[in-house]
Amino acid sequence: MKNLKPRIRNKAIEIADALLGADYEEKRTIAIGISQAEKWDKDHPAPKG
Repeated sequence: MKNLKPRIRNKAIEIADALLGADYEEKRTIAIGISQAEKWDKDHPAPKG
């Protein structure tokens, strides 16, 4: 996760934490969190300014 942009990393952590609370395996939560955070970033671009 250290190579991700901070915005994507923070979202990936948020998603992974939610998945861990739903009893997913830790390795899967990281992969899913990163994948979903990258998709989220694409769908919700950061405001310019």
